[in-house]
Amino acid sequence: MRQTKPLAWGRQVSPGFRERLFQLCENLGWSEDQASDLMAIIAFETGRMFSPSVRNPRSSATGLIQFMAATAKALGTSTKALAAMTPEGQLDYVERYFRPHASRIKTLEDMYMTVLWPRAVGRTLEYVLWKTGTRAFAVNRGLDLNRDGRVTKREAAAKVREQREVGLGKGHRWDPPKKTVPA
Repeated sequence: MRQTKPLAWGRQVSPGFRERLFQLCENLGWSEDQASDLMAIIAFETGRMFSPSVRNPRSSATGLIQFMAATAKALGTSTKALAAMTPEGQLDYVERYFRPHASRIKTLEDMYMTVLWPRAVGRTLEYVLWKTGTRAFAVNRGLDLNRDGRVTKREAAAKVREQREVGLGKGHRWDPPKKTVPA
């Protein structure tokens, strides 16, 4: 995939990471805009560190898209092995994770739901993921932006959308080289 548009957070990663990310998107049939969507998810999930070893202190979630231990096992690895990988190497597992869902992912929100709550993929933005009184709500209460006791798909993805916009700002985005015209 030859990039013609800026990449969110592209300056925060190596050229090899960008190259592997673009290849991942091409392999999954995604547009170059979706490369920025994926970078926004990685920025959010890693606290803008883009490190394969980032771990959630409250769970087994590890890495670029916060793989849970059971998910890592289903992919033929472990969170310990994922944490020891290079960022570029872990993108192989990110691709493997998204592959079964790739054709259903049309929006940033659906891409993020694939990571957070797959049953919400393809649902409206007002789809309720969790309500007060459930364990899932208790763990994710910070996503209830309007404090109404419900987390919608829109609310859950809002911080990722914000990461996309910040990541496309000056100082963070990577701009593809300009095509040179022979003299």
